[in-house]
Amino acid sequence: MNMQSDDKQMPIMEHLIELRNRLTWAVLALFITFGICYYFVEDIYGFLVKPLADVMGPDRRMIYTALTEVFFTYVKVSFFAACFVSAPVFLGQLWAFVAPGLYKNERSAFMPFLFATPILFLAGGALVYYLIMPLAWKFFLSFESAGGASGLAIQLEAKVGEYLALVMKLIFAFGLCFQLPVLLTLMARAGIVTASSLAKRRKYAVVIAFVFAAVLTPPDLISQVGLAIPIIILYEISILMARMSERKRAKREAEEDAELDGDDEDTDHNKDDVDTQGSAAAAADYGDDDDKADDKTDFKALAGSAPKSDKPSSSRSLGSAKGDDDEDDFNSAR
Repeated sequence: MNMQSDDKQMPIMEHLIELRNRLTWAVLALFITFGICYYFVEDIYGFLVKPLADVMGPDRRMIYTALTEVFFTYVKVSFFAACFVSAPVFLGQLWAFVAPGLYKNERSAFMPFLFATPILFLAGGALVYYLIMPLAWKFFLSFESAGGASGLAIQLEAKVGEYLALVMKLIFAFGLCFQLPVLLTLMARAGIVTASSLAKRRKYAVVIAFVFAAVLTPPDLISQVGLAIPIIILYEISILMARMSERKRAKREAEEDAELDGDDEDTDHNKDDVDTQGSAAAAADYGDDDDKADDKTDFKALAGSAPKSDKPSSSRSLGSAKGDDDEDDFNSAR
């Protein structure tokens, strides 16, 4: 019993050990990139602040109100950048762990999505950085006023931590939304959704896209529309990808059915050959039996036509002749 339980646990332990090794390499890559990014943290933070700096001008500033705010902000920036840089390593380790358990067609099906995931995430981050942020910051800065005799001036004094939190929220929101084609295409390949069902629910998808954009973005029309429109476009792209996936799956199933039909025909052909050979063998055996029967008939015919032996008749004639001689001798003696 113990040996059987050990045999059952060994593969599980091997998989867990391999998973531990993969996660170790991924975490190690994250820490190494975190150290490198923290060394260049001021440059990275300057890159993230640039859209706001371009709108505010060179004479403006950012503030912090807590002693540890700038330090933890730099730590967050370093970790944020390290996640971007080490993402290929993490995805590679994940693929190395999962790929041996997949079939060849499954590996070829998942490989494009493995490359498309980080590319789409970067595309979403680039869209929010180069297009949405400048428009949104201009919109928010438009509420500044110089004041006058009737009131005080209203001027933005942006906090370092709050600005970073807003930027990270926008980048992650756009990056995750750009994963919609990958998610829906995989669901279509698995047969969970179809292109026709996605097309029928298009109006609900539009409403959900605007609600999702309103939750993830700041409360301004520019950011919400800037996120909702790409989601709708990506939804349409997902419908096209689902249709292509369904066509490929139908073609593959047709080829498999054709191969199965060909195997069935070969099996039937082989069965017919075996039946033909069996019939020929039976006919040959039947012909041998006929030959044997003919041989027996010929032997009987020859036996019947052969001349019968004259021994009984000659012995009978000799006996009668001997009896006549004895009778003659007896008469002569009298």
